[in-house]
Amino acid sequence: MGHGGHEAHGHGHGGHAGHAHGAGADGGRLTVALVITVLVLLSGAVGAWFTGSLSLLADLGHQVTDVAALVMAVVAARLARRPPSARRTFGLGRSEVLAAAVNALALLAVTAWVAIEAVERLLADAPPAIPGLALLLFGAVGLVGNLVSLLVLSGGDRENLNVRGAALHVLGDALGSVAVMIAAGVVLLTGWHYADVTASLAIVAILVPRTLALLRTTAHVLLEGAPPGVDVEEVRAALTEVPGVHEVHDLHVWVISDRVPAASAHLVVADHATPHCEGRAEGGGVLDRAADALRERFGLEHSTLQIETAEHADHEEHCAPPRGVPAPPS
Repeated sequence: MGHGGHEAHGHGHGGHAGHAHGAGADGGRLTVALVITVLVLLSGAVGAWFTGSLSLLADLGHQVTDVAALVMAVVAARLARRPPSARRTFGLGRSEVLAAAVNALALLAVTAWVAIEAVERLLADAPPAIPGLALLLFGAVGLVGNLVSLLVLSGGDRENLNVRGAALHVLGDALGSVAVMIAAGVVLLTGWHYADVTASLAIVAILVPRTLALLRTTAHVLLEGAPPGVDVEEVRAALTEVPGVHEVHDLHVWVISDRVPAASAHLVVADHATPHCEGRAEGGGVLDRAADALRERFGLEHSTLQIETAEHADHEEHCAPPRGVPAPPS
């Protein structure tokens, strides 16, 4: 490596194959959950029409978004299995994150609509009469279907935002079915028809915090935030501790998708340091030591590191044009 030169180096360890396999397994689970949810939706549609229940209607509206959410999740899981291409060098792993974000926004819209409808019924002179027994039966059918879907999804990757988003929708349905059954029991035992409206508000109160948490997580990924549990300053310190590294700059740590954390950095080294493992006996091996530190200490298996001398780093800082400004013609 000549004086003032630089060398770039990327590390990967078979990650794409493993991630594609995980996406395939999750896609199968999502497909099964989709079929079950469609059946529950049809049952709920009949029940909402027959009983006129707001809590069952709220659950039905949620199930409609569930079907759309699961369709998106299945498509996203299939897209995530596609290998990287010249046009999309990181592949389509983020399609799952996008699907999770859309699902969260859709769920917030449904809960807002249910809350408004519930308040309007509470302010009405008298709530509509609800057939308690029919409401109880339709709620039980929905609960069984939702529990089966949750059981199927629980075997998937719990760190996968796509699966988490789908499971959150199904969990909301299960809670909705429980609330419907409780409301039905109250109506049967006491004749208090406001129980149906109260149950729908309880569903909203349970779902909103979980949905906002999922939305925050997806936004963090899409905005190139650092992986959870990774302190960027600790990463910088670990790279600085690598023998031969004098300075670290242009350090970036982000998440390509929820399964693939990544890092890139420029490492300023002494002129005599060698970049690869064959020079370790001479105190070199900077690239390999740095990549090992990122992988072993922080789980950052996808790293791109550039080695440069102090002279080149000084050139980047003082001589290169500002970012976004083209260099003047020679």
